[in-house]
Amino acid sequence: MDGMTETEKNLFEAFVGEAKATVRLRSFAEKAEQDGYPQIAKLFRAVSAAEFVHATRALRLMGIIRNTEENLQRSFESETIVSENHYPQFIKQAEADDDNAARLAFTQAKDAEEYHKTLYKQAMSDLAAERESHFHVCSVCGYVVDGIPPETCPVCGAKRDKFIQVE
Repeated sequence: MDGMTETEKNLFEAFVGEAKATVRLRSFAEKAEQDGYPQIAKLFRAVSAAEFVHATRALRLMGIIRNTEENLQRSFESETIVSENHYPQFIKQAEADDDNAARLAFTQAKDAEEYHKTLYKQAMSDLAAERESHFHVCSVCGYVVDGIPPETCPVCGAKRDKFIQVE
């Protein structure tokens, strides 16, 4: 964050906080649905959507959202860094701390991120072809497949019914 103005630092902090709130509130909404509180779930989803607007505005002001080609390249590079640098360190630390649940979560996320890189690379190749994709996400580990989901997730072993179609 060296070389950034205080406002640029504040925009970054605002983005991080709003992005965290977006995910946290979406997760709270899922739990409220499970617990039988549909109106509370709706409230959590509404505020999550508002936080998403705030996070997106900060990204735009920071100049992070660019044209599609640049966004694909940046996303590919980000997945590479996360899967090759961050998650291996997280896994190693979880092993050292004897935290098997965290180790499994980090390992599955790393494996899913590896495949995300493949999807981004394919999308960069297909950009001009306008090929229609049908994405499904494993709701257990985050593995993404283009096309019909497998019988079991190759990352975590979840059954096909755990895949969610993304529109």
